[in-house]
Amino acid sequence: MTAHHAIEITLTRPATDGELRRARRVVALAGNSDGTRLLALQRARTPGRALRALRRRLDGVLPIDVLTTHYPDRQGCVLLNFALNHTARTTIRQAAETCAQRPRDFLQKTVIDAVTQHKEDRVRRLMTRFEGLLAQHTPEELLACAASTLLNHYHGLPSDHSQSCSTPS
Repeated sequence: MTAHHAIEITLTRPATDGELRRARRVVALAGNSDGTRLLALQRARTPGRALRALRRRLDGVLPIDVLTTHYPDRQGCVLLNFALNHTARTTIRQAAETCAQRPRDFLQKTVIDAVTQHKEDRVRRLMTRFEGLLAQHTPEELLACAASTLLNHYHGLPSDHSQSCSTPS
């Protein structure tokens, strides 16, 4: 069965009006406000085929950086499609051979490891900042301030920290 797959298009720069007009003749697109990310539906049997088909259709029309599936697959993965130059492909191939892996598997593991490391680094930085705040404020003050800030952000209210977050006098 052929399905439609939502694909996000990340551009290397904002698309010009002419590029967007030409692209919309090829495929229906929805764009963000700054013109650097677009969303398209592509008909294909698999998400991977949808990415390759959309790349073929739009490669000469838009300055595409990366195509990604908008929704995770059954394994919870988002598929990426990006063009590599000859030097990058050769480097990846050689590194994969060194690890006795296929280039695709090597690249997948490298990206997953990098994303995991990035998440761990962000959590570590947040914990360090939070511990610094705990040295100056009580847990109750931090919890009340965090709750107020999150509620204001969720409801789109301006955050007036002078009223919502109390600090010790």
